Amino acid sequence: MPPAQRTSFAKLSQRDLTAAIARHEMLYTGRMGGARAVFAFCDLSGLDLSGHNLADADFTGAILEEANLSGAKLDSTSFYGSDLRRANMSGASLRRTDMRGACMRGANFIGADLFEADMREGTIAQQDGRGDIRFLQHDIGPTELPAAMLSSANLERAKMTGSIAIQADFTDAMMRGCRLARANLRQANFVGANLENADLSGSDLSGANLSGAVLIGAKLTMAQTKDADFTGALTDEVSASVLREMPDIIEEMLALHARWVESDGREGRPADLSRMDLRKATSLSHRSMTALIAPGANLYGLDLSGASLQGSNLQNADLRSARLSGADLRGVNLSGAKLNYADLRDAKLGPLIISNARLLPARLDQVTARYADLRGADLRRADFTAADLSYANLIDADLRGSNIADADLSGAKQSPVKAAAIVG
Repeated sequence: MPPAQRTSFAKLSQRDLTAAIARHEMLYTGRMGGARAVFAFCDLSGLDLSGHNLADADFTGAILEEANLSGAKLDSTSFYGSDLRRANMSGASLRRTDMRGACMRGANFIGADLFEADMREGTIAQQDGRGDIRFLQHDIGPTELPAAMLSSANLERAKMTGSIAIQADFTDAMMRGCRLARANLRQANFVGANLENADLSGSDLSGANLSGAVLIGAKLTMAQTKDADFTGALTDEVSASVLREMPDIIEEMLALHARWVESDGREGRPADLSRMDLRKATSLSHRSMTALIAPGANLYGLDLSGASLQGSNLQNADLRSARLSGADLRGVNLSGAKLNYADLRDAKLGPLIISNARLLPARLDQVTARYADLRGADLRRADFTAADLSYANLIDADLRGSNIADADLSGAKQSPVKAAAIVG
């Protein structure tokens, strides 16, 4: 096979780039004079492409080293064999993007949407004047993601087979169904990442940190896991506290709890589900569970839509990907709970009126709710001290009187009027 060689790259100025982007956006909106942006084998290093719509553009083999593409719309764009070293792709939309053979060493993909992105191996070849095939490459080989920052990124169903991601940061990334077979993931950080049904077979996870990661249905056949940290990871194995008959026991406890609630404590008894793994429980949607005691409980992915949980203690509970739409959570204690990707649309998280007309605000201090859907939720007077609401959807949420000034709202979606009221 002929040796790899470098090719010449056309160096573009910021002015040239801006003009090309304008024509592409004209084409995308159906206006006259538009033209698709083709930057194949162009040198765009250090240039600013942030916030622009470049969906379906062609960056094949381009040099984008330290370029700024943050917040850009890049869906179905080709970055095949491109050089993205230390590029800023934070918050960009890269759905179904072709990134095969791209070099992404040290690139920033924090909060980026890489749904079904293709990040497998790839090589660029071209024919020379004599008809011989020559393989082209940048200074560093293809398919590299060493030290790349992918925390909070959406990598659901992304294709990363054979990729090199040594020491890459995937903290709290959504990686359900991600294909990582034979990937080099040594010392990578997967803390809190969702790897449900991901394919990690034959991958090298030596020294990787998977503490708190979701590994339900993940394939780890022949994976190297020497010195890897799996502390607190969720797997298919239900915790030892859940016996074979536990679903029936839980059902009985909840039935007695419902009677206790409906009879004002005269019948039944309150349920204490502290630190229990409830993933095997039957549907809990629209159940009466007022004042439930379940601190530290595992409720991952459960359907709790429309449930009555007023005044419940769910401190430090795991509610990642749980469905809580329309649930009554007034006065609930969710302090320190995990709510990443939880569905809380139209949920009631306002104050609960208790004896002597006293108000009990909902506690969401130190909660982790990245990408949580809180559209239309009642969050009046809720305490969000030190809460992580990055990338959460707060459109039309009622935040009047809530303590949200200290919360992390990086990338969160908010209604303009509501956002102004919070700041004020």
